[in-house]
Amino acid sequence: MISVKGALETVLNSIQNFGVEEIPFIKSVGRVLKEDILADRDFPPFNRVSMDGICIDFNAFNNGQRDFNVEGIQAAGSEQMTLKNNENCIEVMTGAVLPNNANTVIRYEDVTLKNGIATININKINDCQNVHAKGKDGKVGDVLISKNKIISAAEIGVFATVGKSVVKVAKQPKVMIVSTGDELVGVDEIPLEHQIRRSNVFTLVSLLEKLNIPSETAHITDDKPILKSKIKSFLKEFDVLLFSGAVSKGKYDFLPEVFEELGVEKLFHKIAQRPGKPFFYGKTNECNIFGFPGNPISTFVNCLVYFYPWYYKSTGVEIEEETAILAENVSFKPNLEFFLQVELKSKFGHLVAFPIKGNGSGDLASLVNADAFIQLPNDKSEFKSGEVFKIIRYR
Repeated sequence: MISVKGALETVLNSIQNFGVEEIPFIKSVGRVLKEDILADRDFPPFNRVSMDGICIDFNAFNNGQRDFNVEGIQAAGSEQMTLKNNENCIEVMTGAVLPNNANTVIRYEDVTLKNGIATININKINDCQNVHAKGKDGKVGDVLISKNKIISAAEIGVFATVGKSVVKVAKQPKVMIVSTGDELVGVDEIPLEHQIRRSNVFTLVSLLEKLNIPSETAHITDDKPILKSKIKSFLKEFDVLLFSGAVSKGKYDFLPEVFEELGVEKLFHKIAQRPGKPFFYGKTNECNIFGFPGNPISTFVNCLVYFYPWYYKSTGVEIEEETAILAENVSFKPNLEFFLQVELKSKFGHLVAFPIKGNGSGDLASLVNADAFIQLPNDKSEFKSGEVFKIIRYR
């Protein structure tokens, strides 16, 4: 049985490169950027007015002048005007280019305009105030966004600003999610007393959608020849197979045997953790296989703890570890790493984790009341309130 640390290292040493594709920038939110985005010109590209008001030559104000004749109006989007007399002013709008021979903007709130004369009503202003200087945010050729960043709405605005209508992103893996078991029926079906509805497969679909990974799903009954035939074709067609169930020691848990017969290299089977102990991980030359246990919380936590980091490393994304303060004493006797469900709250600027009492790894409904798992190491059995541990957040 492998340790959690050893299992994660094994998974991270088996990453895949899915390649790069170009997509329309407006469709790229959530994808991993695979090119540096450079400024195609200075940012801002001109001395930009940042307040509605008037612009003047600061020296005139500094010499005691307070009344200025208005020469005209510089609107946003119009060609740059020139202040012809440094004792005059020009009205300016936010976003407009600063007129030539002017260097300072006074907002309308501090000015009285009457009969073509602007009177400044305050006694102190600063040279170049309310002017966003050309190139202050970035010079032409500067890297504005580095590659391997997950694209958000903020990046979309930058793409548009530099004219990147098409961007390079990491291709997504082709994923098949497989559920097994004769006890499972469809979501729309009425289960018999000995049956339950399929849920894990849809949980996995949603967990992958958070990563913007599309997936296909299949359900296979507990019939070894059928399992073997289906999985043989899946191994050739997909980059990743995610299984839920049939990897433990039950009479109908055929997957480990099927994987061996199909030439899958077993990298580990069973991890010293709870929940999610009977986790199978293996690979072929073209495909990575994650065999999660069938209990809902086991499937959920193993996807977060192992598949997510595998995907991030495969696409070049670095994710920072997050920690929280344990809010209550916890006792856990087995010599296993414990992923405890917790509710997260902010207390006095610190993230605090409050344990959620569930009914074991089959208690799917308990996930609704939690926000994360806190990872309690196996080197002790008593965990004290106030101690800090790693968390794996899912909301």
